[in-house]
Amino acid sequence: MAKIAAQDPNYRERVRDMFRRQPFMTGIGAKLRRLSPGRADIEVRHRPDLTQQHGFFHGGIVGAIADNAGGAAAYTLFPADSSVLTVEFKLNLMAPAQGVRLLATSRTVRSGRTLTVSHSDVYVFDEAGEKRHCATALVTLMALHGVPDTPEFARRTANGDA
Repeated sequence: MAKIAAQDPNYRERVRDMFRRQPFMTGIGAKLRRLSPGRADIEVRHRPDLTQQHGFFHGGIVGAIADNAGGAAAYTLFPADSSVLTVEFKLNLMAPAQGVRLLATSRTVRSGRTLTVSHSDVYVFDEAGEKRHCATALVTLMALHGVPDTPEFARRTANGDA
């Protein structure tokens, strides 16, 4: 396997800035916990508004942090003048996400020029701190070279100008 290394020495600041600008992640209380080349962890604490009818974390929350951790892990390896977009992800929900917090851990499996693949595992922790593997995702991401990850890019994309 090829060595995974960051192309941008300021990748931590760039990825953290991208994460901070996501209203959905802020809304669910997600925290970026670990960041290193090709790796990222995201945590979410339990809240009643993040659950489904049985009181488990909703699968949408599980999927969102699996996807976002995969994107953050991939983005650590991208050039400074690029953006990241998910183009596909497959999520396997393997156990009910019943607990007090979720942790998505992601590692980049392969980083190519345009497409990067990350593998995310999601764990749910109970009150005693015991963890249970509740989901796994495979996330494919696209590097948009020469397109800085800025709000201006989002406006251009929404208008069909990108």
